[in-house]
Amino acid sequence: MASTFTKRNPKIVIAGGGFAGIELAKKLKGEAVDVVLIDRHNYHTFQPLLYQVATGALEAETIAFPLRRIFQGQDNFTFRLADALQINAEKNTIDTSIGEISYDYLVLATGAETNFFGNRQLEHFCMGMKSVPEALNLRSMMLQSIESALTEKDPGEKEELMTFVVVGGGPTGVELAGALAEFKNYILKKDYPKLDHCEMRVFLVESKPVVLGVLSDTASAKAKEYLEQMGVTLYNGVRVKSFDGELLTINDGRTLRTRNVLWAAGVVGQFPKGINEENIVRGNRIQTDEINRVKGYKNIFAIGDVAAVISAETPDGHPGVAQVAIQQGKHLADNLLAIINGKTTRAFKYHDKGSLATIGRNKAVADIGKYTFTGFIAWILWCFVHVLSLVGFKNRIAVFITWVGRYFSFNGPTRIIVRPFSRELMTEDTGAK
Repeated sequence: MASTFTKRNPKIVIAGGGFAGIELAKKLKGEAVDVVLIDRHNYHTFQPLLYQVATGALEAETIAFPLRRIFQGQDNFTFRLADALQINAEKNTIDTSIGEISYDYLVLATGAETNFFGNRQLEHFCMGMKSVPEALNLRSMMLQSIESALTEKDPGEKEELMTFVVVGGGPTGVELAGALAEFKNYILKKDYPKLDHCEMRVFLVESKPVVLGVLSDTASAKAKEYLEQMGVTLYNGVRVKSFDGELLTINDGRTLRTRNVLWAAGVVGQFPKGINEENIVRGNRIQTDEINRVKGYKNIFAIGDVAAVISAETPDGHPGVAQVAIQQGKHLADNLLAIINGKTTRAFKYHDKGSLATIGRNKAVADIGKYTFTGFIAWILWCFVHVLSLVGFKNRIAVFITWVGRYFSFNGPTRIIVRPFSRELMTEDTGAK
């Protein structure tokens, strides 16, 4: 009797629909593999612009794009809305919130979450910004504080409500502080004419002696100059010691009365249980070899923010930026196909295309190769790169039109409280991103 056995395609399960995960899945289109992408959200988030959602400059929908729509027409692709919970390496399965999913190859692209360095008090009272729900919470908190300040009679209480502290002087912290300063300088007097804009204070606390320490000295110095011009008070070389919801204490003894602390002081990798502890390195990242395969496993890989390719050139792994994730996703697709077809794999090499950060209107810095650009040119370059990097033509057009309108009107369209913010109602936002 003739055999009816049909050889099935290898099954590649990707946990996480961020930059790394979607680039990997897209690169596998048309190949003889079955791709299953799982994520706790049904959309991809363009995280570099979350701070604009948080400060009311953009609608949340303009930086989020449905994952299913990205892969329309890709016949070898399946999406599942689920949390990744536990890896069972011995039987090639992963437990999820919708049940157990088997795999031939598992790729962890689960990204990172806000790092509060184990301080539960800071985690409870400070606002992180790694997802759309968190950005919307932050926007509501900011607007509610200002609304409350409008009717507050007690000067001390009013000062707390009008004081905003950004912790972390990397690109996210600098851009967030700049956006708050622009709100103070241009928006406050329009929306709240009864409030004196001088009553709103913006602080930036950074443990390093400079802001934007990952960029060149020229870019870092210019960013500091821009922030100070816009009225941001900088505290460099210090760390936040505690924050109880009203009083923020710095390790040099200084204190600030505030209700609004925005945490941008670093991230840690997040991934499901089941990876051997010896493979977890600094920043809660998973150590991989040069092809992004998790050490000690034959068919489990990690890419993007959650992965750390440790070598003499990268002792701490690659930086947690979108370009690394995008390049690793594309590169791993080629290597997985090489492994499946018995061909030679290639080591991952990151090609740095430059670093950009915007501080405000016409104020930005950019390191491109050995050249540094500042001011209007860098700002135009930043806008151009971010618009083109958005997923979806409609999103690109919407963001571009919004930015053009804001440029000429010094105004923004989304200062609305969609859902009132309450810490008691907050839920932990973890899982695949």
